[in-house]
Amino acid sequence: MKLATRLALTTTAVAAVAAGTFLGVTTGTAAATGTGTGTVPPVPSAVKVPDGNRLTGVFAAEGVQTYTCTDGAWKLLEPAATLSAAHDRSHRPVALHSRGPVWVSTVDGSAVNAASVASSPRDGAVDELLLRATATRGSGVFADVSYIQRLGTRGGLAPSAACSGGDQKSVPYSATYVFYKPSA
Repeated sequence: MKLATRLALTTTAVAAVAAGTFLGVTTGTAAATGTGTGTVPPVPSAVKVPDGNRLTGVFAAEGVQTYTCTDGAWKLLEPAATLSAAHDRSHRPVALHSRGPVWVSTVDGSAVNAASVASSPRDGAVDELLLRATATRGSGVFADVSYIQRLGTRGGLAPSAACSGGDQKSVPYSATYVFYKPSA
């Protein structure tokens, strides 16, 4: 995907999130508080969160995994997804997920950066992950987050076709992101 196309998609996504966040803040309590609650999908043992952490949010994510052709092979460039409270049937966006990886609340501006510490393969989809927070900002929903799980993934695998030059391809994916904070 060329820069102009990526810019157009990003602009569209931001506009949709802004509109959804406005509606969510004015009409929905889950979006207004920024706290996602819902059912946590089954957790493979490889990506379990260590003891001493408590569940603080469960968010459904829809987006893309963007790959770029490097040395004749597809390599992950960046994720781009919107998160909504897992129980919100309207799927009002409450956070954005992007390269870093980073998650930023569109409701309160808080953010968390993280790094992958474990993975579990999933047939036909990107791996499920355990990520440890490397930094947090703000005092909202992502303040003091310690761990994040990416669970129940669907889609998002790198293209199987050959690539050349600076080709880019965005592949739709969905997942459930589960956030934890220290218990004490």
